Amino acid sequence: MSAVLLPTDAAVVPAPALRTVAATAWPSGFLWGAATSAGQIEGAVHTDGREDSVWDAFARVPGNVADGDTPERGVEHLARMPADIALLGELGLNAYRFSVSWARVRPGDRYRNDAGLAFYDRLVDELLARDVVPFLTLYHWDLPQALEERGGWTARETAERFVRYVEDVHSVLGDRVRRWTTFNEPFCSAFIGHASGEHAPGRQDPAAALAALHHQHLAHGLASLRLRELRAGQPDLQVGISLNLTTAVPADPDDPVDVDAARRVDALWNRAFLDPVLHGRYPEDFLADVAGLGLEEVVLPGDLETIAQPLDFLGVNHYHDDCVTGHPQSGPGGLRPTEKPTRSPFVGSEHVGSVTRDLPLTEMGWEVNPAGLTRLLVRLATEHPGLALHVTENGAAYADVVTADGRVHDVERTAFVAAHVAAVADAVAQGADVRGFFAWSLLDNFEWAWGYAKRFGIVHVDHATQVRTVKDSGRGYAALVSAARSADHRHADAGPSVGVALA
Repeated sequence: MSAVLLPTDAAVVPAPALRTVAATAWPSGFLWGAATSAGQIEGAVHTDGREDSVWDAFARVPGNVADGDTPERGVEHLARMPADIALLGELGLNAYRFSVSWARVRPGDRYRNDAGLAFYDRLVDELLARDVVPFLTLYHWDLPQALEERGGWTARETAERFVRYVEDVHSVLGDRVRRWTTFNEPFCSAFIGHASGEHAPGRQDPAAALAALHHQHLAHGLASLRLRELRAGQPDLQVGISLNLTTAVPADPDDPVDVDAARRVDALWNRAFLDPVLHGRYPEDFLADVAGLGLEEVVLPGDLETIAQPLDFLGVNHYHDDCVTGHPQSGPGGLRPTEKPTRSPFVGSEHVGSVTRDLPLTEMGWEVNPAGLTRLLVRLATEHPGLALHVTENGAAYADVVTADGRVHDVERTAFVAAHVAAVADAVAQGADVRGFFAWSLLDNFEWAWGYAKRFGIVHVDHATQVRTVKDSGRGYAALVSAARSADHRHADAGPSVGVALA
């Protein structure tokens, strides 16, 4: 990999975090990366044969997305891909988590689109030329709209069609990509997309949400099986899934209503995903919570055995904990700020709501509590021993400006990244088998229902000119990665490290 072109500015990183990262015996070959998704950055949504995804159709409905934004332009990554990939090398990162668009690879899910696949072929070659590990996600919410019109994830057929799409992607990229993630955050596409209606496809139907939940699980299992069949001669091919997991904390630990609310959130947000995928069962308390809402009608004999395929890794997406109450909330008093009224995604638990504690908040209204990430990773390591973990998304939205010196001095995000990397170091020290960390996001992008108003990138994008500017958080992250690699060299017993030259 080429030397970093930007200064790794340790001065912007809080010293305690830098010391923690530098003192940690990181696992050999630890992946330091950044993440994006196709639907948020690519743009060119009708180029090279691509047709609508559910998000293209959803965003065109007035009121669905802030400011009427759509993913039509994205941040022009399709046209600017080589320069964007160069940023990874400039920051000293050795991995890139990206997604492939089903709507680009199989327009309308009618045929394999070689022009669409050619883009990802070039992307992977660009990554490998820079010694950056491709970390591929197959589904990051861009279901072809034509499939939605046939039932989408409420239809069992969609799980079977997903496998055909996976075969098409593997046929072009399987010779070079070794890390495959089936789904990203199925909680969001199932429950926020089908119960609260805040995400595409915008349904507000608990039964549809539970059908989508199960059929996405089934698609994960079927795709995992097929990828393992296709990996003959590729023993290093790894298959996993990325779940957005939380730590549910009762607002009043002495209040049985709040304690039960925290249990319900843990069941619906965490265990309804972990237990089927890892153990081939739905949690009993979750089944009781959603009884009579239709889940039992879509789970067929053999499904759970298919779903529970062995995982090579679990991707953990974590942005915040959830402090919850089971008492109805009548107004903004204590509720986390939102941009518009929303129905609860907590199917079977409609009175559950989030309340704020005495913690800093990001621009999304999400709590900043790095210790929650440590707690989550240690819990996963304790409850699922032997499970390899990657933090596949972690980041924060703040309002950013490019100042007169041409820099973005995003002090809060810089501190957020440093504190959460240090939190991962704490989890590693406590025995969690964490093998990678991916900052969300490499670039400011189309942030779903919030449009372009929310910025998560460690690289600023001027949405008028598309000019990229590395933020202080990006420079600080580069300094943390440099410190971790220095630690690799000091801990010779940890084995050979994956390193880069740092200017």
